Amino acid sequence: MQETPDSQNPAESPAAEDAAPAKKGVEVIADEVKRLPNGPGVYRMLDDKGEVLYVGKARSLKKRVISYTRLQGQSNRIMRMIMATAAMEFVVTRTEPEALLLEANLIKRLRPRFNVLLRDDKSFPYILVTGDHESPAIVKHRGARKRKGEYFGPFASAGAVDRTINALQKAFLIRTCSDSYYENRTRPCLQYQIKRCAAPCTREIDPEDYAGLVSEAKAFLSGRSQLIKTQLARQMETASAELEFERAAIYRDRLSALSHVQAHQGINPQTVEEADVFAIHQDGGQTCVQVFFFRTGQNWGNRAYFPKADKSFEEADILESFLAQFYDDKPAPKQILLSHELAEQELLAEALSERSGRKIEVAKPKRGEKKELVDHALTNAREALGRRLAETSSQARLLKGVAEAFDLEAVPRRIEVYDNSHIMGTNAVGGMIVAGTEGFTKGQYRKFNIKSEDLVPGDDYGMMREVLSRRFSRLLKEHVREKPAVAEDAAVAEDPDNADLAPAATDMPAWPDLLLIDGGQGQLTAARETLESLGITDVPLVGIAKGPDRDAGREKFFMPGRQSFMLPERDPVLYFVQRLRDEAHRFAIGSHRARRKKDITRNPLDEIAGVGPTRKKALLRHFGTAKAVSKAGVDDLAAVPGISEAIAKLVYDHFHE
Repeated sequence: MQETPDSQNPAESPAAEDAAPAKKGVEVIADEVKRLPNGPGVYRMLDDKGEVLYVGKARSLKKRVISYTRLQGQSNRIMRMIMATAAMEFVVTRTEPEALLLEANLIKRLRPRFNVLLRDDKSFPYILVTGDHESPAIVKHRGARKRKGEYFGPFASAGAVDRTINALQKAFLIRTCSDSYYENRTRPCLQYQIKRCAAPCTREIDPEDYAGLVSEAKAFLSGRSQLIKTQLARQMETASAELEFERAAIYRDRLSALSHVQAHQGINPQTVEEADVFAIHQDGGQTCVQVFFFRTGQNWGNRAYFPKADKSFEEADILESFLAQFYDDKPAPKQILLSHELAEQELLAEALSERSGRKIEVAKPKRGEKKELVDHALTNAREALGRRLAETSSQARLLKGVAEAFDLEAVPRRIEVYDNSHIMGTNAVGGMIVAGTEGFTKGQYRKFNIKSEDLVPGDDYGMMREVLSRRFSRLLKEHVREKPAVAEDAAVAEDPDNADLAPAATDMPAWPDLLLIDGGQGQLTAARETLESLGITDVPLVGIAKGPDRDAGREKFFMPGRQSFMLPERDPVLYFVQRLRDEAHRFAIGSHRARRKKDITRNPLDEIAGVGPTRKKALLRHFGTAKAVSKAGVDDLAAVPGISEAIAKLVYDHFHE
């Protein structure tokens, strides 16, 4: 790949820049076309702030980019994108499939405003059969696949992984314990007693026989489930014929466990061993993509996605962009079944095949069981989108009620709620939760470990000042204050055709439209003074004080320049605000408990610079406890393998200063 610079000329003088207005739109794009090759590549369109507006790929960069120099016949979305373009960047690739994969990677990383964006892309759990131990274990894994071994998945949920591992334990008797637990066993554990592990730790099974069990488990998870079941059935019959009924019962139980794996997850296809099924549905300006995962002939669960896309995109266009981003960090199965034909279906299959090193089929089935699977996914997509639209409508009404209750100029799109948690001032943590048009936005929650050494333990006002000061100081550095939402609403109300020109209502702004503070007049005053010291005076502030006897429903609200007030007891807005407050409380307490637990379990040896995990382990193995290490003399410490005299002196001085 080769990256080409943008069109700006570094030789131009500042005076020349001041004299002539900066180029923008068609003029910039037309200037770039002159230097572009006819080969494949990826292009980025940037605005005057340097932020990426759009990422696209092309078989011929020159032909694709030249199409943007003609405004006639373009959609509103494309016209807005062209007019906002102030610069372009290009990456030349060897092949078009390579360009497709790079485009998907850049879209996920840069999240351009005019692309289809895959949202809520949480990592999927996998089953890992470890490969870095003489007796492999079967474990649940989530995150980067760095550990040596074979990974099977993805599963739609951690619960599906747990149920499958539970059944596989019964079927193949593979250990699930950690390596350290394995090394310290002198006799079989309970898992062996209840026939869920072959106990390789104490050699209750020969290593070769255990390796055979592991091989069978891998074969089952790789899709050869029927072959394994046939072999077990044959072994059961042989044992029975030889009158070894105890051994036959073991094979019977293993067969039963395998049948349970394939029966407990709903629909399990007869003709599809390994496939992902995608169905897309649009309604009410929103889109749902439902994904079903099938492996080893089993349904490994499903998940609904709601990609962010302009309403001018067709369903097939959204699905095409979604698929490229979806498989950017996941292995593709042998088959990908779709509800819609894609314009570049063959290109996507070629790109995924190149990446995985095996043939990947991408198809829209016309008949048979595969078509039934797609139809089932489509039904789920419709139902999931229906539920989301109902929730969004309810959320919109509640946000409108919040605007009326607190006299806001516009319906808030981003509400931030703050709370602190500590015990007698120790392990103090501040929590911030965020809510908007789509409910709680957990990806934007933040915790603040209180760092100030000047604070008196238990000073809630001081803690609130530190949290807000850190939060808004960073916000001022990283984000320019956006135009008030009321201006956008007015533009759309005045001319409905402007709806395409305004940002989507579901866009989450960086700046809050409302701050809720868990506390009364004192907390509110501390928050107001902190924001004013930063020059911020236009963010609405509301303090929520618990009612008499801390009764829910009798909360008192405080706002600057306004008498305290209460909301009607059965008001839905009151329940909504209570839910926001309780979520902030839950998050702050959870963060505090995690910090407190970490402090409780911290080893005194962790605080000694120069004593890493290996030396710490050696000291604990020799002395037994950290307390015994603290009482040891220099000579005793130096006698520990791996501890030099200098380190021994360091450890001794740490405990005897």
